[in-house]
Amino acid sequence: MSLAIRSRLRDARYALPGLIERNVRGQDVDAAIRACAALESKGYATTLGYFHRGSESAHEVAEVSGKLATGLAKAGLDSLVAVKGNALDCDQCLLDPLGAKGVPLVFDAMTPAHAARILDLAAAYAAGIALPARWRRSAQDAARLRDGPCRIRLVKGEWADPDADTPDIAGAYVDLSRQLAGRSAMVGVATHDPDLAEAALSVLLAAGTPCELEQLRGLPRRRTMAVAKRLGVKVRLYYPFGPGWWPYAIDKALSRPYLPIWALKDALGR
Repeated sequence: MSLAIRSRLRDARYALPGLIERNVRGQDVDAAIRACAALESKGYATTLGYFHRGSESAHEVAEVSGKLATGLAKAGLDSLVAVKGNALDCDQCLLDPLGAKGVPLVFDAMTPAHAARILDLAAAYAAGIALPARWRRSAQDAARLRDGPCRIRLVKGEWADPDADTPDIAGAYVDLSRQLAGRSAMVGVATHDPDLAEAALSVLLAAGTPCELEQLRGLPRRRTMAVAKRLGVKVRLYYPFGPGWWPYAIDKALSRPYLPIWALKDALGR
C-alpha cells in the first residue's frame, strides 16, 4: 500500500468521529430514560451519562443533565446520573441544582489534571466517583474516601498516569478492592474482564461490602454477567447517550481492532 493511500486512510479514520458528531443527533433524554426503564424491567439498574457535543457550553450541558435528573426522579428508576465534571467547568453553581433533584450523582473519571477537583466535588455532594486503578494516586484517594458515604466505581482507567502507570493494573485493581473491603457504602466493580470481576467482587463480598458489577453498554458482557449471577451480585449498566456518544464509541472501536475478536470469544464463552 502506497504512502499516499495510507495517509488518506489515516486522515479518514481521524475525521470520521467528527463527521458523525456533525450529522448524527444521538438519543435525547426522553428516549434514554425509556431505554433504561426497559432495562430495569429486565432486572438491570442503570447509570445514564450524557455525552455532549464538543461545541456545547457548560450551561447547555447542565440544562440537559438537569432534565435527565428530573425525568429519572419522576420515573422512579434505580438509576444514577453520571456527570463529567470538566464539561460543567467543575462549577458548583451548575452542580447544585443537579444535586437537589433527588437522583444520585456519580462523577466520571476525567484526565488526571481534573482528578483533585472532581474528588473534592464528589466529597462535597456525597456523590459517586470513579477510581482508576492505573493511577498511582488512587490508593491515596481510596484511603480518603473509604469510610465516607461516596459510592466508589473501580475502573482500570482510560487516561494514563502522567507520572507513569502502575506496572500491574489488574493487581492494583484488586488491591483497591481489598483497601475498600469492609466499607458501608457501595462499590461498583466496573470491568468486562471476568477473572478480574470475580476477584474484586469476591474480596468485597467476603467483607460484607455492598457491591455490584457495572457494565458499559455495547461491550461484551456475557462472561462477566455469568460471574455476577453466580455470586448473587446486581448488575448496573452504564448507558451513555447524546450527540457525543457515537463519535466517542466509533473512535474507540477504530483504535481497538481487537474488539470483534473479543466479542466473538465472549459469545463463545472463552
